[in-house]
Amino acid sequence: MAKSPGGKNTSGRGQRDLKVKVKTARGRKLSSTRWLQRQLNDPYVKRAQADGYRGRAAYKILELDDKYRFLVPGARVVDLGCAPGGWLQVAVKRVNALGEKSGKAIGTVLGVDLQEVEPVAGSEAHVLDFMAVDADQQVKDWLGGKADVVMSDMAAASSGHKQTDHLRIISLCEAAAYFAFDVLDEGGTFVAKVLAGGAEGDLQKLLKQKFTKVANVKPPASRSDSSEKFVVATGYRG
Repeated sequence: MAKSPGGKNTSGRGQRDLKVKVKTARGRKLSSTRWLQRQLNDPYVKRAQADGYRGRAAYKILELDDKYRFLVPGARVVDLGCAPGGWLQVAVKRVNALGEKSGKAIGTVLGVDLQEVEPVAGSEAHVLDFMAVDADQQVKDWLGGKADVVMSDMAAASSGHKQTDHLRIISLCEAAAYFAFDVLDEGGTFVAKVLAGGAEGDLQKLLKQKFTKVANVKPPASRSDSSEKFVVATGYRG
């Protein structure tokens, strides 16, 4: 049993998770310091680094797919706002885009974003505004047909005002939903991030008209102090 120089037992210290503390540097805002400290102590950030994912958000889509099973071998997937590429990495493995699962159908993974994204093996990433008039047709041309899954982890730039940010992301999610209506094949799935705040009722009504099942989920990888949740709509009616 380990003891300190004064004779006190210190064996319990090694069993506790010691948090990394970040000092507020000159020129760094307190909010930035808190964000950095949270990142350094976030187990999902550490897992992402160990597993080779481009961000902790990869575990959100992993956990959602573990529950709803929409990323199946052979599926054609569109990832809206795909930067930095973590969701692309997950989708490539699960839909067997690289053909690594012998005897399983080979899927297709297509990402679009307003900015260039570092390539992810097994996927295509294009610079495209999904709200452009002909974006849906362009995506179908790239896919060679319609999609089985449209997913989005997009969020509007933060204004610092909670209600404004809520309305912005709901608007963005609605736009993604209308895009999905044009791109999805019958029976398809739509997955998107929203922020809880009271204005998502119209979106829910819209999705319930178009899909057989609509669920609202907060995966474990979503931080407990965040208002984000995900809508998972399955069984597109076409």
